Amino acid sequence: MDKREVIRGDGAIRRESPYGSSKENTYAGVVSFMRRLYTKDLTGIDLAVTGVPLDIATTNRPGARLGPRAIRSASSQLGVLLPYPWGVNPFDDYAVIDYGDCWLDVHNPATVKETIVAHARTILASGAKMLTLGGDHYISYPLLVAHAQKYGKGLSVVHFDAHCDTWPDDQPDSLNHGSMFYKAVKEGLIDPQRSVQIGIRTWNDDFMGFHVLDAPWVHEHGVRATIERIVSVVGDRPAYFTFDVDSLDPAFAPGTGTPVPGGLSTAQAFAIMRGLGAIDLIGADVVEVAPAYDHADITALAAAHVASELVCLFRHRAMSGKGGAR
Repeated sequence: MDKREVIRGDGAIRRESPYGSSKENTYAGVVSFMRRLYTKDLTGIDLAVTGVPLDIATTNRPGARLGPRAIRSASSQLGVLLPYPWGVNPFDDYAVIDYGDCWLDVHNPATVKETIVAHARTILASGAKMLTLGGDHYISYPLLVAHAQKYGKGLSVVHFDAHCDTWPDDQPDSLNHGSMFYKAVKEGLIDPQRSVQIGIRTWNDDFMGFHVLDAPWVHEHGVRATIERIVSVVGDRPAYFTFDVDSLDPAFAPGTGTPVPGGLSTAQAFAIMRGLGAIDLIGADVVEVAPAYDHADITALAAAHVASELVCLFRHRAMSGKGGAR
């Protein structure tokens, strides 16, 4: 089948090529992220979208284990139209698949970290980059372990969140979605001096050296200044992008475990993301969607659009020739 041949319906299982798009009824058919081919074959793949359905590390409301499924469902409409404002089909020349979910033995929590690390290693070893759908925010920690093994320690992080997630936790086997960046800094996985947290609106006595652009700062200074600060801090360093949906105000994302009023709007978040084309994006995740608390799927829709923006950013970087060869 020619990589641009159009098929009608169930492209997630009928399409033979990771390129191109299928004609779909947005309300029907086999669901994958943006209707991408659902496969474990990583041959020649640029970007693998995968889910990590974990929520046993939450400190408030559970339910994020259902996040990957909700994001995939909400993304159905995004596989039909050209992404705005990019105006191009990223799948015409950028090979993206839905790799499915990481299988976790949630009844044996001690295995969770290494299972996620091994899952990520398999994808990264192929040469593909990863876009991971969570799941609670703890998953960023084992994902960073795997990315640091591939790209080197001292990564930059671009982190959208209401919470800094650097609360002290020196227990090596604990699962906590509020301490994973504390551990990542302590282990040298990330360099906080070259990392930025955006949308923060909870207090911590020690932000561990991260550049914090809290929600009031973003509201006061605006999108352009926020972009300029992020780009100036990260520079040309390899950067991991992590987006907790509670960075958005609960008016825009009620379906999450620890909502905090006063956050970003979806318009602000998307505009900031679209200004990050110069960032050397090596991996990304979108986390903390808890569908049980959602209304009219608005949180899942927001997360699906964030993930779609990330696909376009990954492709933009690859097409610019600055993202490194596969």
